[in-house]
Amino acid sequence: MPQSLANILVHVIFSTKGRNPLINDSLRSGLHAYMVGILQELDSPALIINSVADHAHILCSLSKNLAACKLVEEVKKSSTEWIKPQGVPLFAWQNGYGVFAVSQSNADSVRAYISNQEAHHRSINFQDEFRQFLDKYQVQYDECYVWD
Repeated sequence: MPQSLANILVHVIFSTKGRNPLINDSLRSGLHAYMVGILQELDSPALIINSVADHAHILCSLSKNLAACKLVEEVKKSSTEWIKPQGVPLFAWQNGYGVFAVSQSNADSVRAYISNQEAHHRSINFQDEFRQFLDKYQVQYDECYVWD
C-alpha cells in the first residue's frame, strides 16, 4: 500500500503534581484552547478537552507519526509554559499519565464522560477515578508508583 492511513483515538489523563487544585475557572478555557493548538501542531487533533481543578482529560486522534509518550510530553511541557505566566508560577503536572485506546464505537460515550467532569467529580476523586480506568483497561500497576 503506497499510503499510510490511521485513525487512532486515545483518551489521555494526567493530574497536577500532588493533585494540587491549580486549574481554576479563569484558567480553564484558555488552557483548553492552548492544548487544542498544541495537539493541532502535533497532527493529533483534539476531539474534546476538559479539566477540573486537579487534572485534565483529552480525547484526540493520535498522529500515525507520533508515539503517545511524545504527545503527552509535549502537551504537558507546553501547557506548563503557558500556565506559569498566567499567575500560577509554581504550576507543574504530575510525572506520569494514562493513555487509553478508544474505539470509534465508544468515542461518543468518552466525549460525554469527558464533558461531564465537573458533575462526575462531585462523587469521586481523581485517584479513585484513575484507579477505575486502570482496572477497566486491565493495566497492571503498583500503587506506590502511580502518584507523585
